[in-house]
Amino acid sequence: MTTISDDDGEAAGLRERFWRRVEGVLDPFHDTDREVLPKDAWSFILYFARQARGPFVLLLIMGGLVGAVDAALYWSIGWLVDLLDRSDPAQLVAQHWPELLALVLLVFVVRSAVLIGSALVEQQIIVPGFFSMVRWQAFRRVIDQPYEFYQNDFAGRIAQKIMQGGEAVGDFIVSVLQSIWSFVTFLFLAAALLAALDPLMGVVLLVWCAGYGLIIRYLLPELRKAGRATADQRSIFSGRMVDSFTNIMAVKLFDSGRREHAFVREGLSNYYRAVTRLTRNITSVRAAVNLLNGAMMAAIGALAVIGWTEGSISTGAVAAALGLVFRLNNMSSWMMFNINGLIRSYATVQDATGTLSVEPAIRDRPGAVAAPRASGDIRFENVTFHYGRGEGVIADLDLHIRPGERVALIGPSGAGKTTIVNLLLRLFDVEQGRILLDGVDIRTLTQASLRAQFGVVSQEPMLMHRSIRENIAYGLPAASEDEIAEAARKAAALDFIADVRDPKGRKGFSAYVGERGVKLSGGQRQRIAIARMMLKNAPVLILDEATSALDSEVEAAIQDNLGRMMEGRTVIAVAHRLSTIAALDRLIVLDRGRVVEEGSHADLLTRDGLYAQLWKRQSGGFLPGSLAAE
Repeated sequence: MTTISDDDGEAAGLRERFWRRVEGVLDPFHDTDREVLPKDAWSFILYFARQARGPFVLLLIMGGLVGAVDAALYWSIGWLVDLLDRSDPAQLVAQHWPELLALVLLVFVVRSAVLIGSALVEQQIIVPGFFSMVRWQAFRRVIDQPYEFYQNDFAGRIAQKIMQGGEAVGDFIVSVLQSIWSFVTFLFLAAALLAALDPLMGVVLLVWCAGYGLIIRYLLPELRKAGRATADQRSIFSGRMVDSFTNIMAVKLFDSGRREHAFVREGLSNYYRAVTRLTRNITSVRAAVNLLNGAMMAAIGALAVIGWTEGSISTGAVAAALGLVFRLNNMSSWMMFNINGLIRSYATVQDATGTLSVEPAIRDRPGAVAAPRASGDIRFENVTFHYGRGEGVIADLDLHIRPGERVALIGPSGAGKTTIVNLLLRLFDVEQGRILLDGVDIRTLTQASLRAQFGVVSQEPMLMHRSIRENIAYGLPAASEDEIAEAARKAAALDFIADVRDPKGRKGFSAYVGERGVKLSGGQRQRIAIARMMLKNAPVLILDEATSALDSEVEAAIQDNLGRMMEGRTVIAVAHRLSTIAALDRLIVLDRGRVVEEGSHADLLTRDGLYAQLWKRQSGGFLPGSLAAE
């Protein structure tokens, strides 16, 4: 029993090594230095095909061999019929065993080897490795797009473009090199064999090929347009559903009139119309192909029978000819299905390139340097930014924040507070002027090293559907368990973390928090975000009302740790609740993108300007709705 078990284990190990060796031919995470993927669909496909040249050449060879073996099999049927017709049954095997053995080897060994080899190349090398490689490279480019890129599209639609684009590129190349090339090989060999039997049969196939050319010329362009429109509407429909599911709480609370039904229904309706246009074109193409194939089979069959009656064609040749044309009929119908798929794949690639092949509006400059840990000296010099519009937001802003200074940005909605923070983080680039960090223009720094200088806590915490541990350590992946726990303690989060459990039974720091942290309360999410900022230990802190979601007791527990963390660091607080920033070093009052006042809380109150008006109008420490922070 032990020997059998060992043998089984060894065999299983050999199989596993074989699969791994085959599947490891292509690296799914291979990448190139190209920053922007090709925008033209053909160039996009060829760009990736060149990265897997070896497997695709092998697939091309296998596709040709499949067509050749198919043609040989049908010709062998005719040869066998003639052999049986003229042989003595008792002497058949004795006299013709070498030919019969060759036929068996063709059917059992050669055909099987070719089909298995083709399946291995397609299914074990290309499907897992190549599809993943395309998706990985597409993701790498998309994730480097600036913040504005994601403001203009559905997150679900972008993700679907990556998934569909990778699959469509692979399907397109596989169809061309395997299915279509196999068909073309079979067609040429069949034409040669039929023309050898009767030149008129060759003429019939030429006419048939010309008919196919007309179908491709006049019917397929409309099919391609319809395929592209369908791919686009499918991604829009999917994006609308994802948008609804992502914001399910808003749907539950505000959509009493089922407006979401109408929103998604409109997307499905547009997709339905695109699909019906596509299927009409598919039906038209299939009808034309079926008529063409029927005429071809009838003509070849008639010529074969006439030739047999005249004695110019043997019974076996008739069988071979009919077998070849019946196979051509089946293959051509199958080919039209593949061509439909090919057109859909090409249209999907065209649609995907509109998202995946976009040149980033913000990128690291050539020669950009990594910023060392900053002292925190920040300067805005004559900065103008209007989000691409002619005016509004920020104009000719001059602002200096000294190292270690704690300042607050205050002002009514639309004053430009959030925009200033976004420009400092280089989520957008200034349209005029420049921003300096420690005397260096931030555009000369790498984006990653620039943003590493900032610890940010926004009013709406940014959590991912991952474990609490991963969310806290997101800014410092190498953090130890003790460091993560200490950051959670300082953020007054240890007690509630211990009680968190997700539907899969994970608990504590291992529990998943749901999309955007929906499984946690607002205050709990805020404490996780504060713990993440504390662990990152950045030299510049940006606090967008970091404790606004906390109750007074928890806020008091955090404030001491937060105060100690602020020591020696530059702090920029975006104020929504004036009572929380009155003790900061300097209050900067903004209105319509300009600094209109600055000073201490007491100084600004004595001036009786905009800040004093805001302070007088607040209720319970909050700005009224009309003056809420942007």
